[in-house]
Amino acid sequence: MVSSRARKVTTQTLQKMKQSGEKIAMLTAYDYSLARLVDGAGIDVILVGDSASNVMAGNETTVPITLDHMIYHAQCVINGVDRALVVVDMPFGSYQGDSKTALDSAIRIMKESGGHAVKLEGGVEVCESVKRIVEAGIPVMGHLGLTPQSIYKFGTYSVRAKEEAEATRLIEDAKALEEAGCFSVVFEKIPSELAKQASESLTIPTIGIGAGSDCDGQVLVLHDMLGITKDFSPRFLRRYADLGSIIEAAVSQYVEDVRSVDFPNDEERY
Repeated sequence: MVSSRARKVTTQTLQKMKQSGEKIAMLTAYDYSLARLVDGAGIDVILVGDSASNVMAGNETTVPITLDHMIYHAQCVINGVDRALVVVDMPFGSYQGDSKTALDSAIRIMKESGGHAVKLEGGVEVCESVKRIVEAGIPVMGHLGLTPQSIYKFGTYSVRAKEEAEATRLIEDAKALEEAGCFSVVFEKIPSELAKQASESLTIPTIGIGAGSDCDGQVLVLHDMLGITKDFSPRFLRRYADLGSIIEAAVSQYVEDVRSVDFPNDEERY
């Protein structure tokens, strides 16, 4: 466990890690209890992801989750964190309309949740919003490649930027986000060689998910890597535990013990 006195991770910490070649570890979290465990284990960045729509609410996509939902989850996470940088996803509909809407949404997230930064999806088309948010003093993380909020546009979760034109556009978008003031950018499900090229062309840290090992850091959805979710198995996912099976077995044993009057026993009574 990491001491609560450990130095707080900031956007500058991540920049220094890129410069020194030290990899950045990032995971999602959506509640106090797991955020506290993840933070205590030494994670650098916690993403309060709009993937909460999937793993917490059971929705098919990230689209339904609202700004109020994201603020609630971020509040819970912040309460459990001492060290990690907490980045909060801006949900679908909270920034796509115009830069004023984007700024208003980002301000709500920061004021009401206590988060440290926000993340939004898109390239050149969101740069005006990025600039406005950054100018207001709010750090912004970008997100390129597979952008789950645009699933109905793409119609698939397959690898992005395999063709030359889209790969070129991704590099241009990444540089535009850096110029607009993003402190970091996530690359999701793009060819590893493209991620390497993009990472080397940027001065800001890159975080990969399904983008190979040459990014400056990696991110996974916590419930996926812990084996709590079982029906999602992309190539990039490594399961570090099988908590789903452990939880099922524990609950089944509890049910059995209650019904057999084995629980509570004499030592568990007052």
